[in-house]
This record gives sequence, structure tokens and C-alpha cells, in this order.
Amino acid sequence: MRDAAIFIGLDTSNYTTSFCAVSASGDIVFEKRLLLDVPNGARGLRQSEALFQHVQRLPSFFLACSEHLEGKWIAGIACSDAPRRIAGSYMPVFLAGRLGAEALALGAGVECLKTSHQSGHLAAGVKTVGWMRDGGVQPFLAIHASGGTTDLLHVSFDGSDFCVETLGSSLDLHVGQFVDRIGVSLGLPFPAGAKLEVLAQAHPDDLPLLELPSVVKQGSPSFSGPLAALERARNANVTDAQLAASVFRVIANTFEKMIRFAVEKTGTRRVLLVGGVASNQRIKNRLQKRFFVQNSGHGAIDLQLCDPFYASDNAYGVALLAAWQNPL
Repeated sequence: MRDAAIFIGLDTSNYTTSFCAVSASGDIVFEKRLLLDVPNGARGLRQSEALFQHVQRLPSFFLACSEHLEGKWIAGIACSDAPRRIAGSYMPVFLAGRLGAEALALGAGVECLKTSHQSGHLAAGVKTVGWMRDGGVQPFLAIHASGGTTDLLHVSFDGSDFCVETLGSSLDLHVGQFVDRIGVSLGLPFPAGAKLEVLAQAHPDDLPLLELPSVVKQGSPSFSGPLAALERARNANVTDAQLAASVFRVIANTFEKMIRFAVEKTGTRRVLLVGGVASNQRIKNRLQKRFFVQNSGHGAIDLQLCDPFYASDNAYGVALLAAWQNPL
């Protein structure tokens, strides 16, 4: 009976429509996700536009999943119904996933778990780096870096969901907004992170990068200064590749300062990066290089980044939470 059980997760964010089904052991049975359609030159969608696209897509997602359900039974369903697990956190766009999940739960005769988009990212992160064991995970630090969030967190797990203490949060632009504004200004499609990373690869490693300010105040980053500096640099003799590479260097420098602040403040030395920006290999390589010395010896900082495929918006983590809350 346990082998035939599946757990379903839905996440309808500002970027992606996501649906995932996992087994009781967390293996993926079915997954489908699709970026929202954004007009060329735009930097995202209004909530009503994104919500409409999700509502249009979800029926076909349900139908596609049904083809994988032969011999299976639905043991749990979860959805992200808010950006973060704090009072007052709300975005209309998550209503699409919630309504779909509640309808599925009613039909399956199970309870619908309401979690947060951030919890889904954290779940995918701890699973892909191997930190979730025997239904538990030790407290850790996290940076949730995306288009709508740049949070520095101290995280614990209560057996059903993540409990987070916010140590710092963006003072102005979120890091994903910073990336997208530069990318769209260079003519790249939204969201621009992946294309901007490809562009950055054209900048030779032996050539200098732009010197940009990296600002972190008590764990909270600011990206308005680097954005203004990059916009000024576009009028100078700077290649698009150098500009792109400099974007990711200043992000890595900023994350390093945030991590060092959190480690000193809490004494916790395990750090996880999640969210779409955490999928960037240039940021990963820079941070691993900077923390290499600490990774061998007493007081080591264990820095892990979510699997790039599950760093961006997905429903895998949400489905995992459904499974973890309903152990068989």
C-alpha cells in the first residue's frame, strides 16, 4: 500500500506554474512546470495576468498527471498559498494553486496542507543536498534569493513545516529584480537570469570586472547602488559580457557578507542557498572558492546550494512537505 501512495504539490508563483507528485520516499512520480508568458521587454506580469495564466494551465497539468496514477492512490496534497510563512504574507497569484489543490484534496478524501512558497524552496533544498534524514533536519542558515525575495534566515523544522527567523531582508531591490532589470535592459527576455549567465561566460576570466559596491547592513542587502553603478557603466566603454559577469560577482560578494554576518550572530555554520538565483554557477563557484579555507578544519562553514534544477520555482518541495507531514 505504501509503495502505491503518491503525494501531490502545487505552486503557482509570479514566474512559473508548477505541479509535482512524489512517492512516500520522495522520488518524483510526475512533474510538470512552465514559465509564465511575459511580453518582450516587460519585467514581469501583473498579479491578475499571472493568475489568469495559471488558471488556464492547471487543467492540462491535472490531466497529464492522471495518466501516471494507474495503480496509485493520493495520500496527501499540499499547495503554497503565500510567499512566506509569516502573518500578512499574501499574493493573489497563489490562489490558483490553492483552489486546484483543495479541489483535488476533496476528490481524494484527504486534507490539503497549506504551506508557503518559501517553505517549498527550503524543502527542495534540504532534500537535494541530503540534509533531510529520518524525517528531520538540524537547524541551518539559508539565503532565499529570487525575484520576489532576498531573505537571510535561521531555519528549523518542526516535523511538518519549516520555522524561520528572518535575520535580514532586502533593503530595496530583491536580487532577482536586480538581475532582471540589467538583463532586460540588455535586450534579454524575462526572467533574464539564465540568459545573463550565458552572456557572462563570454567575458574572459583573465580580464577585470567592474568594481561595484557590495552593501550589507546588519544582514540586509541593498542592490540599488550596484544597479545605479551598472546603469552608468553602460554609457562607458564596457562590453555586455563584462557587465553581466560583474552582476554575478557583486551578488556573490553580497551573499558572502550576509553569510558571515549570520554565522557570527547565530553560531550556526551550515548554510543553504535556495531560490532561482541560487542556480547560478558563477555565484556558486565564487562562494565555494571564498569559503574553501573554512571547509577544512575546526569551525568549518558547510555551504550548500540547492540542485540548480530545483533552485528555481517548482512544486517538488511542496510535494515533499505533503509526504513529510503524512508519513506512512
